[in-house]
Amino acid sequence: MGALRSTTKQTIQAYTSWSEVYLKEWYRRTYRIPLHLQIWIEHLSPRSQVLDLGCGPGQDSRYLRRRGFHVVGLDLTRPFLQAARKRSPKLPLVQADIEHLPFSPETFDGIWAAASLIHLPQTKLKKVLRQVRALTRPSGFLAATFLHGKGAGLLPGQWIPGRYMCKWLKPELQEVFQQARWHIISVQTVSNRERKGRWLNLIAKRRT
Repeated sequence: MGALRSTTKQTIQAYTSWSEVYLKEWYRRTYRIPLHLQIWIEHLSPRSQVLDLGCGPGQDSRYLRRRGFHVVGLDLTRPFLQAARKRSPKLPLVQADIEHLPFSPETFDGIWAAASLIHLPQTKLKKVLRQVRALTRPSGFLAATFLHGKGAGLLPGQWIPGRYMCKWLKPELQEVFQQARWHIISVQTVSNRERKGRWLNLIAKRRT
């Protein structure tokens, strides 16, 4: 089994096993619109077609839909999609692996990937970014968040144990995006904003 498949299987098993804990924690909090999300949608035209890549239980997807965007939520963890469906029956949802995205080329104007690409090994990110680029229309925008730092694997101190995670330093992350033919608009290091710890918040535009 390849590295991506094995780490993905490991991570999805962890999310599925701990889904009740995860959902209870997220629903306990009052939803706050991520600042990074607000900045990203300023680049999009009204009623753009967007993909929430790794939507979880769909909090951000629901907000995007309320803002008038045509949003599709995608995740591989079935309990999360079931929770999203319960709260928003009309929200389009797809269960799929981010390595094998089931969409036609140039379907979306924007891709939102909050804390989802962090589960990919560094050796696999470029391939997925190229696939995501193919799904994005010319001059479309991608926003993503990554763990800042060094190291990969089953990182200690995680409240959902058993998930594979990969950290990045800003220069190496920028290089991978450029190699995948994305033009980086901004990369910002933030601490304890939507999630605990240090993160890299990135916005990029598809290069034609």
